[in-house]
Amino acid sequence: MTEEEFDIFYASAFPRLVGRVYAVTGDLAEAQDVVQEAFVRAWDRRREMLTDEAPEAWVRTVAVRLAVSRWRRARRWLELVRHHAAPEHVPGPGPEHTALVQALRRLPQAQRTAIVLHHLCDLSVEQVASETGAAVGTVKARLSRGRAALAEHLGSERNDSGEKEGDRVR
Repeated sequence: MTEEEFDIFYASAFPRLVGRVYAVTGDLAEAQDVVQEAFVRAWDRRREMLTDEAPEAWVRTVAVRLAVSRWRRARRWLELVRHHAAPEHVPGPGPEHTALVQALRRLPQAQRTAIVLHHLCDLSVEQVASETGAAVGTVKARLSRGRAALAEHLGSERNDSGEKEGDRVR
């Protein structure tokens, strides 16, 4: 089938096929999606398809199989969701987490990246250097400066919250 023949075939068969698959699925958008996907697959095989071999039946069969496959996936997902109910209460981030995130945001990007990769993602200094494209010594300096700045930011936030400087744990 040539490209022109396929275009004519698509224009004439698409509405019919959507109607038939809609009757199977009961969902117009789903029917349109699977018929479109079936036509994409037919496009890849258009040279092998002959107009006298009922290409519409082939596309319809593929579309229905796609619809059934999607329906099965959706059903499995619903069963999974039903069996694994969400926890009733998920606690929000605590004040320590919020303070840490705010302090990290105050750091320069390079220091923040080094701190997060090393301390939160558990990468070694060498891995952080490889990941960021910086020298190992540069990463060590960023970590040192970043930790000092974090300590200062977190210390000033604790002081703002009413704790005495001597009450801080070091």
